[in-house]
Amino acid sequence: MPSSLPPATGAWCEGDPLGERTIATLFTEEPLRLEAGGLLGGADAPIQIAYETWGARSERGDNVVLLEHALTGTSHAASHPGHPGSEPGWWEGLIGPGRPIDTEKFFVIATNVLGGCQGTTGPASAAPDGRPFGSRFPTLTIRDQVTAEIALLDSLGIGSLHGVLGGSMGGMRALEWALLAPERVERLVLMACGPAATAEQIALCHIQSAAIRADAGFRGGDYYDAAPGEGPWRGLAVARQLGQVTYRSREEFRERFGRDHQGQENPLEGGRFAIESYLEHQGDKLVDRFDANSYLVLSRAMDLHDVGRGRGGIPEALRSVRAPSTVIGFDSDRLYHPDEQMALAEFLPPAAPLALLSSEFGHDAFLLELHQLAPLVAAALA
Repeated sequence: MPSSLPPATGAWCEGDPLGERTIATLFTEEPLRLEAGGLLGGADAPIQIAYETWGARSERGDNVVLLEHALTGTSHAASHPGHPGSEPGWWEGLIGPGRPIDTEKFFVIATNVLGGCQGTTGPASAAPDGRPFGSRFPTLTIRDQVTAEIALLDSLGIGSLHGVLGGSMGGMRALEWALLAPERVERLVLMACGPAATAEQIALCHIQSAAIRADAGFRGGDYYDAAPGEGPWRGLAVARQLGQVTYRSREEFRERFGRDHQGQENPLEGGRFAIESYLEHQGDKLVDRFDANSYLVLSRAMDLHDVGRGRGGIPEALRSVRAPSTVIGFDSDRLYHPDEQMALAEFLPPAAPLALLSSEFGHDAFLLELHQLAPLVAAALA
């Protein structure tokens, strides 16, 4: 159990410090019509999208780069120079002056995805009746999330995008950008993702979702009035632990942990192996900054990812992409296997470069192998 009682939700709430976020209010009149049916937004509860920016827009507005985060990511892709206490972001080493995503050349924007929990409308947000959506939050797809981002950029007066980059769930959104708004996307960088969710990926999400729903504190998804320690933090922590196993590789676990004990603990006497302590730590970290319902909503959006739906199938959809694409995969990724990046490269427009990199970090390599990613990202944006 964490050292202090976990909150009912780790979601950002109205009144919490904004940090470096800006929050835009969208769909204030007509709601967003969702792909699976249903509506979100409108006068009674408009959609909010949190975002952060780095650098400055050029006079012609042709230097905008959009970054798309993964499942539990946020808009905080990098720290903000000049902001005291600004924390490192999830792509810290790639963004900044003189770096591959050069903020002296590019205006960089990163959003918090629709359905998320760090300033963007999600299950923890207020519904039209003033109470959190909770179990009433509708099913979202990757396409819905991108449609909301298109509305955000419209509101900011941003037309074309010099590049859209993302890994994992972020790669899915980047790909949908090129299909929903082909005239606006000039370059794509797709990392550690595929054209559609596989049966294995859906199975793994199902188990993680089941762990959350089985937690007595989940209360069917309506737990936001729970006292600290009484929300579904145990189920969310278990979901994260399973996810963490799929994000890393057998090789890393073998080399890093092996069969080592945690400190002086002896598993024969009820103690833990080092790998067990590591997974518990990863779960405990997430419950303080994430919402269990958002985990369910975003996981389901990933399950529903299929660029071929309604577009004549995957090959036909990918062949219609106009933007020059760079596809990056990692040899140890057991969640989004390199076969999936090969499928992307096969059907994307001719000469779509495919880089299969060697890493011990598995799926998380798109967040960790920055020295390998740097020249590829720089070349893709050149």
